[in-house]
Amino acid sequence: MSTCVVLRAIGLGDMVTGLPALALLRRRLPGWRVVLGAPVRFTEVLCGSGLVDDVVPVEHLDHVTGLPGRPDLAVDLHGNGPASKAPLLALRPGRCVGFALGPAPDRSVWDDDEHEVDRWCRLVAEQLGGPATPPPLAGLLPVPPAIRPGSTVVHPGAAARSRRWPAQRWAAVADALRGAGHRVVVTGTAEERSLVDAVADGAPALVDLSVQELCGLVAAARLVLSGDTGTAHVAAVFGRPSVVLSGPVPPSRWGPPVHPRHRVLWPADDPGYRGDPHGGEVDPVLLRTTVADVLAAAAEVGP
Repeated sequence: MSTCVVLRAIGLGDMVTGLPALALLRRRLPGWRVVLGAPVRFTEVLCGSGLVDDVVPVEHLDHVTGLPGRPDLAVDLHGNGPASKAPLLALRPGRCVGFALGPAPDRSVWDDDEHEVDRWCRLVAEQLGGPATPPPLAGLLPVPPAIRPGSTVVHPGAAARSRRWPAQRWAAVADALRGAGHRVVVTGTAEERSLVDAVADGAPALVDLSVQELCGLVAAARLVLSGDTGTAHVAAVFGRPSVVLSGPVPPSRWGPPVHPRHRVLWPADDPGYRGDPHGGEVDPVLLRTTVADVLAAAAEVGP
C-alpha cells in the first residue's frame, strides 16, 4: 500500500480550514494510507472523519518524530517555508508537495491574499490533479455525541489579544441573550478561566474542553458567537448558525463559508485592511463592532 504523509501541526481553526484539502487529497489517492502529523488533541476527531488513517502527534515543528520514513508522497499543508519542509524532506519521500515563495517549475506559488481554504485546495489540485473547488466544509466531520443541546455558545477568547473583543461587551451580549430566552454557555481554555467567568456572570462556564467535547457542544448548539478563532470554524463545519466578529484579519482570508446561517461582522472602511493577528492590543476594526451589532446579527441568524 502506498503511503502519503501530511504535515499540519497547527491550531483548531487552521485544522478545520484544512479539512477540504484533506478531502481532495483523499479523493486523489484512493487506496492509499494517509498519515497526518498534527497535535494529538485532534486524533479522535480526524480519525473518525475518514479523511486520514492515522494521526502521529506533532505539536511543534522543532520536534517532528514518529512519521513513517520513505513515504511515497509527503504533503506540506502547514506553511510555505523551510521550517515545515525540512522535517518532510528528512523522511526521504518519493515526492514532496508544497508551496514556494516565488515562481518555481515544480511548486505552487503562495498567495498571501487567498482564503485559507482555497489556498490548500489549490495546492492539492495543482500538484496532484483534479478540481480545486473546495468541497463543502459542512459535513466533513462526523457529528459527535451532543453536549448541552440547544445552548447558545459564547466564546470570548482568542490566542492573541488583537482578536479579543472586550470582555465587558461580551458580558453585555451574553446578558441580553439570556434575557431573550437563550440558554447561554460560555467557553474558553483553562488559561482563559478569568475571562470566561467574567463574561458568564453565573451562566454555565465550560473551560478546557477536549476537541471532541467542543465539537459536541457546538454541533448541538442553537447559536454560536465568537471572534475569529477555532470555535467559529467548528460552527461552520457542523453547519450551526453563527456570528463571527472578524478582525484583525479580513473574512476574505479567514471567514466562514458564505451562507445565510453565518453572519460575519467586519466594519472596516478599507476593504484591503489587514491588522496584526498576533498583536498585543485589540485591533481597531474589531473595536468598531458594537454590542448592538452583535445582537442584531444574532437575531438575523438565530432560530
